[in-house]
Amino acid sequence: MSNIVKEVLSANEEYVKKFDGKGNLSMPPQKRFAILTCMDARLVPSKFAGLAEGDAHVIRNAGGRASDDVIRSLVISYKLLGTREWFVIHHSDCGMETFNNEIIANLLQSSLKTAKIDENGWSDPGNGNGTADGKFVEWLTIKNQKQSVLEDVQRIRNNSMVPNNIPIYGYIYDCKTGKLLEVSEATEAGKVE
Repeated sequence: MSNIVKEVLSANEEYVKKFDGKGNLSMPPQKRFAILTCMDARLVPSKFAGLAEGDAHVIRNAGGRASDDVIRSLVISYKLLGTREWFVIHHSDCGMETFNNEIIANLLQSSLKTAKIDENGWSDPGNGNGTADGKFVEWLTIKNQKQSVLEDVQRIRNNSMVPNNIPIYGYIYDCKTGKLLEVSEATEAGKVE
C-alpha cells in the first residue's frame, strides 16, 4: 500500500469519527446551486464559496470547461435535483493556458510518460510507446481566461436542454488572493431572459 493510500485512509478514519448525522443529508443540494470549476488543487470550492456537505453541486474538470459531460451534469442537477443557479468559475495561472491541442497531441505521440515544462515550454522525457489518439481530442485549452468564461457561459446558456430561467454567473478565481472576480460579460450572457 502506498503512503498516499495510507494517508487518505487515515484521514477518512478521522472524518468518519466526526461524520455525525451527515448521512441524513438529502440528495438535492440545500442551497440549490451548482459550481463548475477547475480541478486545480489550489481551488477548494467549499472554502472559497463557504460550502458545507450537502450545500451545492460542484462539477470539476481540467480548466472548468463546459464540456458535453459538464452540461449533462448541470442538466441532471437542475432537472432531477432542483438547482436554480449556476456558476462558471475559472482561475488565474491555469495549466490549461500552457498548451494547445497540437502540443498535447505531440507529447502523447512521443510517449505516455509525464511531460515536463520549463522556460522553453513542454518536453517529453519518454522513449516512445506513445499514441496518436490525442490528435482526435478537443482538449478545451484556454488562451484568455475572460474569453473562456464567456464562451463556457454562452455554451451552457445556448444548449437546448438548459431552461432560460436559470441564471449563470461567470467568475475568475484569483489564485494569489482567493478572490472571485466577476466576468461581467459572462454574467450578462447568462442572465435570465
